[in-house]
Amino acid sequence: YLLCASGDFVKVYSVSTEETLRLMGGHADLVTGIQLNPHNHMQLYSSSLDGTIKLWDFMDGIPIKTFTVGSRLLALYTLASAEESVFVVIPKKGERDTFQLVSVKLTKGAGQDLEAKELSVVLDGVGASMKHIAFGREGAYVVSVKDVNLQVYFFKRKLLNRFSLSTIKTKGGDNRFSCVACHPTEDCIATGHADGKIRLWRNFHHRKEYTYSTLHWHHDIVMDLTFSVEGTRLLSGGVESVLVQWHNESSCQKDFLPRLGSPIEYISMSSDGALCCTLHTDNRITIINSNLRFSRSIQGLIKSRDVKTGLVVDPRTKALVLNGEPGHLQFYSLQSDQQLFSLDIVQRQYIHQAGLKQSDLVKVAFSAQGTWLATVEESEEVTDPELQLKLWFYSEETQSFKLNTRINTPHDNHITDMCFRDMDELGDDSLILVTTGRDCVFKVWVMVEDTDPEAQPSVSWSCDFVGSYHNYQATNCCFSEDGSLLAVSFEETVTVWDSLTWDLKCTFCHPPGNIRNICFGRLTCSKYLIGATDYGFLCCWNLLTCALEWSAHLNIVVLQPDPLSEHIAAVSWLSKESSLFVFKPNEPRPVYIQRNLCKEKILLAAFVPRDEPEVISSEKYLWLRKSQLFFLTDTQELMTLSTKSLEERLTPSSKQLAVEESLPVTPFSLLLGKHRHQQAQEDIDLGKPVVHNKQEQASPAVKELLHTPAHVLPSASFLCTIFINSLLISKEKKSAEEVADEVEMESEKAEDDSDEEYVAAVEQEDTSHMELLGEMTCKLSKSQEKELRKIRKTDYSWISAF
Repeated sequence: YLLCASGDFVKVYSVSTEETLRLMGGHADLVTGIQLNPHNHMQLYSSSLDGTIKLWDFMDGIPIKTFTVGSRLLALYTLASAEESVFVVIPKKGERDTFQLVSVKLTKGAGQDLEAKELSVVLDGVGASMKHIAFGREGAYVVSVKDVNLQVYFFKRKLLNRFSLSTIKTKGGDNRFSCVACHPTEDCIATGHADGKIRLWRNFHHRKEYTYSTLHWHHDIVMDLTFSVEGTRLLSGGVESVLVQWHNESSCQKDFLPRLGSPIEYISMSSDGALCCTLHTDNRITIINSNLRFSRSIQGLIKSRDVKTGLVVDPRTKALVLNGEPGHLQFYSLQSDQQLFSLDIVQRQYIHQAGLKQSDLVKVAFSAQGTWLATVEESEEVTDPELQLKLWFYSEETQSFKLNTRINTPHDNHITDMCFRDMDELGDDSLILVTTGRDCVFKVWVMVEDTDPEAQPSVSWSCDFVGSYHNYQATNCCFSEDGSLLAVSFEETVTVWDSLTWDLKCTFCHPPGNIRNICFGRLTCSKYLIGATDYGFLCCWNLLTCALEWSAHLNIVVLQPDPLSEHIAAVSWLSKESSLFVFKPNEPRPVYIQRNLCKEKILLAAFVPRDEPEVISSEKYLWLRKSQLFFLTDTQELMTLSTKSLEERLTPSSKQLAVEESLPVTPFSLLLGKHRHQQAQEDIDLGKPVVHNKQEQASPAVKELLHTPAHVLPSASFLCTIFINSLLISKEKKSAEEVADEVEMESEKAEDDSDEEYVAAVEQEDTSHMELLGEMTCKLSKSQEKELRKIRKTDYSWISAF
């Protein structure tokens, strides 16, 4: 298993299949550290900025204990020699940007939530990063690095030694510490530095007689260091995307694993030394064998420099499509939380050098069926950019996109927007691409067939129409749901065009401010056009009356229609907080409002269609039944709006002590179940009363005892009373009314035999009818039988007179 802290969660991956096996949630803020329990390797400690430490059984995804420390926890460490304590980094009270390494005593007690307020300071003035602290062999000492200072604290002797390097940068050297690691079996400390050097410290028990040797290969900062389990090898990584393996602390003996894709941030070794993994800045984990051979890769959502393409949904795979590696388009699966594949659009080698102007991907659009993909790439030049429009066709044979048409300089200035018109009922002729640019025009691109009779039949794209409006810059474009109308915004004005004749039908304007976003309504609201201005107005125009239907004073930065319903999501940014408004164009009152959705600014949003409509009990979230809404913030965090509460989403972690009833069906269980069903049916056919065993109703106590992992069970003495009580059959108490009925029944035993025979005959006749229906008779209570007897004895002979 591979354990990884990811946001507020801890993920458990399978090393062999790369699948996410478990997602353990329960922290209310960012998880800052995870460590295996040194006394039980099936358990895991995790720390978070929410001030809690959780102990997990990661095999079952169950939280065992939660310890509340109170302070923000920035890093976590465990030691085998410290049985009841862990070490964390917390902010120092009363001082800004100053941190302490403290020991936290984990209190023992009943219950899952415990207080851990007993803290003891080990080191002051430590770094906030987990890479700035390391523990020596057998936990004899702890090492901390910050700036150009190194501290070593010896636990038994309670001795603190401080060492400092020169702050003067000479010949390109930079002595600032970036990371530290300790040898597992010897008294040796390895430190990484900002200039790419690695220093190996020895004899640091003495303040003046210490020595260090230097290893140097990295040309820039050393991001992380780690020793092998035996200590014979040292692994280092940095911005070069190369993993370096140093043998026997010698600069002459080293191996390399190059071209890992992106800078290495963290390096971790498995407990048996067979594997190591590297975490990269592009949100990827690489698993590497001990012989420095690439094994597997787990790729999450790539954090690019700038998401210029927006959030686009691939109609074929329902994956999110956006900027990935420089010049690439990433297809990110929301279900598996992994990258499906990466498409190289620019097809040029990207050079990691500051100030170099290179081409990058800026716009993406899919046709409705996902068969065509349009991309725009441009250089970083501001005044005279190099533009290329590319059209890609999806090949069923290769299961990938192939380049069909490349158009150089489709516009004379930056392209601001583009969209497809794709209507199945009109065939391939209906497929149209529209692009808008700062050169004050919009262009219509259509498919044309190759006219060469000798060549194989093929299609390509060419410009069919060019439109403009008073020499204003074209900023946004979109088609109506039926494709008959095209809306193009020119600064402060929205123009509506006929998509067959390209005649200008009408214009809308709501000064002051330029149009920031536009979209058409859908389904029953298709007669409305929505627009948002950069002066803080949201407007709705009626296309039939060509008049303003309503407007609202909102600073809308994102406007996203749901493709499967009439709802439109609008995200506003005001007073440093993002708020969400969901509305239908025909109703100015929103159907959903979420104030202070997040503190970060939301830049992009996308509705992703669900495979099947979700059953939603709350009317508040009915608009999310067919689609799920995702957001991307300015810090490139991908968020979604959930219809379930936090407790419901975290149920698999805290409430899976009992196995669910939907267990996998085996051939033996099918055979046994069929036999039991036949036996029960025979008993019913023979008229035997069916006796329901009360013990077959699964007791929660028995379930918890039988299905809870043994290493997290309480003591047997604690469970004994609960278990015995669950086996007892409760004595049914008779009500006072039933007791009175029995007394009256005993007093009526002297009734004539004819009545009893009549009652028996009636009951037998009723039973025979019920058996014909395949049902059991419902036994009457004694009070009901008494009422029937009274009715039977009543003389109804007077009715014969009528």
